[in-house]
Amino acid sequence: MTEKPKRPQQVYTLVVEVGRKKGDGLPKGATGAALMIYASGVDEAEAVRETVAVLKEADLAPLDVTGYGTLDERIELGHEIEEDERGLMDKALAENAVIVAQVTPFFDKS
Repeated sequence: MTEKPKRPQQVYTLVVEVGRKKGDGLPKGATGAALMIYASGVDEAEAVRETVAVLKEADLAPLDVTGYGTLDERIELGHEIEEDERGLMDKALAENAVIVAQVTPFFDKS
């Protein structure tokens, strides 16, 4: 039996929309939040699965995940990527981690 070649880990940029859940740590009055995340994986599907598992473990309620691709894919799309963002991506890759870079709470405007 031949072994499949091991695919290298890459870092994917994800935006995850979360709803409210008891103990989620979101601000009082928030209806949910958007989380900008850098997650490592051999492909985007693995990065998404790992991210959702970590968020559930942290008492968050993931509702929707949008993938924005790898660093190279984002550069090809014309995204400007700041040095601090690249640093977080490097950290996610080095630590095989899911890093929440930004949390934007949602509030009901009615």
